[in-house]
Amino acid sequence: MSLALLHTSPVHVPVFDALRDAHHPGLVVRHLVYKDLLDRAGVLGPEAVAGDVEALVNSAVADGATAVLCTCSTIGGVAESVGARLGVPVLRIDRPMAAAAVRARRVTVLAAHHATLEPTRALIAEEAERAGQRDLEVRTVLVEGAWERFEAGDHDGYLDLVAAAADAVTDADAIVLAQVSMAGAVTRSVTRIPVLSSPRAGLDAAAVAAVRSRSRARTAGRV
Repeated sequence: MSLALLHTSPVHVPVFDALRDAHHPGLVVRHLVYKDLLDRAGVLGPEAVAGDVEALVNSAVADGATAVLCTCSTIGGVAESVGARLGVPVLRIDRPMAAAAVRARRVTVLAAHHATLEPTRALIAEEAERAGQRDLEVRTVLVEGAWERFEAGDHDGYLDLVAAAADAVTDADAIVLAQVSMAGAVTRSVTRIPVLSSPRAGLDAAAVAAVRSRSRARTAGRV
């Protein structure tokens, strides 16, 4: 049983290794890091990298992955679509977080990268429809200057800006941190509004998918 994680930044590797060690110690994880996917998706749109994502998923499965987790919210929808086409469990990191967010009525989405705002909004709308939540109000906020800090390697400055943006929200029942890299801001924020992040819940869901996929393959006699 193994899980391939598709990242667009190397900073996510130790984060998910730590989560795996703490919560899924038997899970074999392989990290695939391709920063250019986010760079191109930010300029041309997520669909522009669909072919590359499909090739990476195929390669991961050929190398033994029983499921793939895309940790980039910008291209997560594309990754899910690729998985559906190929018949492979491909999960997006932020879907469990979005499912939790729609239990609230007013949701504020914070993102550091502009290309993440619309995919996250669309995902929350999809989860709201699935849950029958018709009164949901979603507001999106780009945290100005945060991505520049992230790109410069100023991790503390980046998280401080995200936390300050969360603390500035006053008219929401839940705050969604749209990107994996923002998760550390949860402990820096002092807001009383619930702040949701994606890494733990997303990895939990992917671990379950990897186990189920392995079991199905065994039942079918493929392993």
